[in-house]
Amino acid sequence: MSVNFSLEGKIALVTGASYGIGFAIASGMAKAGAKIVFNDIKQELVDKGIAAYKEAGIDAKGYVCDVTNEEQVNAMVEQIAKEVGPVDILVNNAGIIKRIPMCEMTAAEFRQVIDVDLNAPFIVSKAVIPSMIERGHGKIINICSMMSELGRETVSAYAAAKGGLKMLTRNICSEYGQYNIQCNGIGPGYIETPQTAPLRERQADGSRHPFDQFICAKTPANRWLKPEELAGPAVFLASEASDAVNGHILYVDGGILAYIGKQPQ
Repeated sequence: MSVNFSLEGKIALVTGASYGIGFAIASGMAKAGAKIVFNDIKQELVDKGIAAYKEAGIDAKGYVCDVTNEEQVNAMVEQIAKEVGPVDILVNNAGIIKRIPMCEMTAAEFRQVIDVDLNAPFIVSKAVIPSMIERGHGKIINICSMMSELGRETVSAYAAAKGGLKMLTRNICSEYGQYNIQCNGIGPGYIETPQTAPLRERQADGSRHPFDQFICAKTPANRWLKPEELAGPAVFLASEASDAVNGHILYVDGGILAYIGKQPQ
């Protein structure tokens, strides 16, 4: 059975994977045998990522690339093919969020979120699909969100982008499934990362942060999730074990989407 989950000999491109969720997913894939390549928008972030992978015992190769720039993406994919090999697995992980009330958000700010979170996965997927078609196999994993299903105040652009990414996932499945290309999504819940650390800090009186209380009350697991908990689902969707799974969004959220929340006491 372990053979079905092996990524031995596969080349995985994980965008924006210098740290955080992308790093955790890439590290899990490396442990399953994949060769990891990643990008980030600045050289210092790529260098930081390479150092982190090295510390984890992973020989990863990093590239500077703006995933919203089609010319840069095409050049990066060509360079990866020459230096490492053609991409077998793509994880569209790079993303941003701007927490701004909708009526206070400018159209330019809205477009920026759409560009990074939705247009970029389209651009990078389009760059790797032709080679996948030629070789008769490929795996694309889009990092969606609970906001692919839900709305919440201050995240209109993010929710619009992630909802669109869910449908792009299904359309890639519909259009390229005949070539043995599987495109699925992962929808993370609330994850323990350095960015969310302030929301989990104890208050001066020893009580939990209000947002921490809110998330735990809304999550059947009653806790924040760890980045490495996304690695198993990602390895599954990248492996032969998921060859019959296509156009699916796998929510790794501790059950939050299935739960209406605790009744007030």
